[in-house]
Amino acid sequence: MATVLDCFSRSRGHLSITDMVEMTGLPRTTVHRIVASLREIGMIDQDHRRGDYRLGLRMFYYGSAVLANLDLNRHARPHVMELHQITGEIVHLHMFDGSQMVCIEREEMGETRLTTLTTIEAAPIHCTSVGKAFLAFQNDALIARIVKEEGLESRTPNTLTDITALREEMQRIRDRGYARDDEENELGIRCVGAPIHDSRGRVFASISVSGPAERLPAFRQDGLAPTVMRTADNIARELSWNG
Repeated sequence: MATVLDCFSRSRGHLSITDMVEMTGLPRTTVHRIVASLREIGMIDQDHRRGDYRLGLRMFYYGSAVLANLDLNRHARPHVMELHQITGEIVHLHMFDGSQMVCIEREEMGETRLTTLTTIEAAPIHCTSVGKAFLAFQNDALIARIVKEEGLESRTPNTLTDITALREEMQRIRDRGYARDDEENELGIRCVGAPIHDSRGRVFASISVSGPAERLPAFRQDGLAPTVMRTADNIARELSWNG
């Protein structure tokens, strides 16, 4: 079953039986049987207008349940709240899902928190501070795969859409330890983000502070960066202590 489910991605949202046969190398009768079983439990739905298949809402339910119960979510929440109180800006905690950065914790004014219990928010990797803070510490093969599959969509006039320019930005992020989003994903919004390492030193998540561009000019982004990086390190340490 996993072989068939692995055929689907954000860029391959709708697939025919023929597509799945070609991608898996499995016999057509085997793919038919697997798809029928997955449909029965709601993990795959058929689009009757198009005649092909897509992932079902049951997958969303499972994904939400997994993210809501992650150790990262539980142990990071106090640190996310503290960072929000210190900065007075919106704080996002994101985790890499294989293609994009998924928001698993959000803290903003008015004590409004949007977590995976209510919604899953995805952020593009190449033009957000959470995405670039993650991407800068990955190997070339993963960077190349993400760029190939997700592309470098121009979200604003400030978005980096050239792979060479993006790689240069990745080096700057590694040198200083944090990433900036200077209205690259959304005009009028700036962010500063830092990577979160697991117990083996691998970056798997990131945290950011974001706000209106007029409130977060470059000098304030740089001024907030040590606090954001310290929060990321505190989350990593807590995960290692409780791991």
